[in-house]
Amino acid sequence: MTDPVLVEVLRGISVECVHRGAAVVCDATGRVVFAIGDVERAIYPRSAIKVLQALPLVESGAADRYGFGAAELALACSSHGGEERHVATAAGMLAKAGLGEPDLECGSHWPSGAAATHALARSGGKPSALHNNCSGKHAGFVCFACAQDIDVRGYVGIDHKVQRFVAEAVGEVTGHRLDAETAVGTDGCSIPTFAIPLTKLAHGFAKVATGAGVGVERAKAFARLRAACAAEPFMVAGSGRFCTDVMGLLGTRAFVKTGAEGVFCAALPEQGLGIALKCADGASRASEVMMATLLRKLLPMDEATAAKFGRFVTPVMKNWNGITVGGLRPTFS
Repeated sequence: MTDPVLVEVLRGISVECVHRGAAVVCDATGRVVFAIGDVERAIYPRSAIKVLQALPLVESGAADRYGFGAAELALACSSHGGEERHVATAAGMLAKAGLGEPDLECGSHWPSGAAATHALARSGGKPSALHNNCSGKHAGFVCFACAQDIDVRGYVGIDHKVQRFVAEAVGEVTGHRLDAETAVGTDGCSIPTFAIPLTKLAHGFAKVATGAGVGVERAKAFARLRAACAAEPFMVAGSGRFCTDVMGLLGTRAFVKTGAEGVFCAALPEQGLGIALKCADGASRASEVMMATLLRKLLPMDEATAAKFGRFVTPVMKNWNGITVGGLRPTFS
């Protein structure tokens, strides 16, 4: 099945290029409320499911043992820009467990935020694993391991106890078996990433939104993680980032999380709905418009909020002189 065009890119008044994709909205029973494109095809959700991967940290009691608050829990769900507060919080998480940057196995890269990269370079510093956009998730992994007396070495491996706990949680929430027959790859931060259909992901995020069908303790964990991200949206992404800005505007009404290669997931507690989508060519600019379009349709907004939210649905493009040269627009509703 060929995914339909969901986003057009305009230069002036002419369509310069298009982005195809698929999107689905489910309720907590698994009922499909809306679908477009091939939503049954299994895709790698990548970082969009970090809130599911953070479950062992919370459910095991490790987060409480180390006194993690909203900032730490939000960072465990994040793909952050490597800004100073992100790095300091990740380091603080490790320190509370008697660990340090060398215990992280996510690899090092320069901050993904330009301002943070420039600041680090000007200071003469070098990128470390703490600057990796997944360092919060990995700090959560090793803190979970430490609290459970699990050897942290090799924790990124598919057969390591940490990843077995994580895969079990993801499989239970999405209802998709993660076993030897499931397509699996290696994520950018070196942990396993399993291929899961968009419908299963949307159903899982409806459970994140409602806590339905997951048991009392897991429902409490989801509520706690959603509240943390709503309270600390900066920690989930960073300055000028879609996830941070949208949750900063909508607060507890929506949890949204991007993943690499054009994936997005969201949980809408008031509506009891979950969203999962993928831009076929992996373009984040298009997946953001897709997600914003669905949020605008599904969430009632007052006039002031809708006016502020409009920039996400139809973002403008400017050239290096600051001149508006075009923009993006959704082709579906």
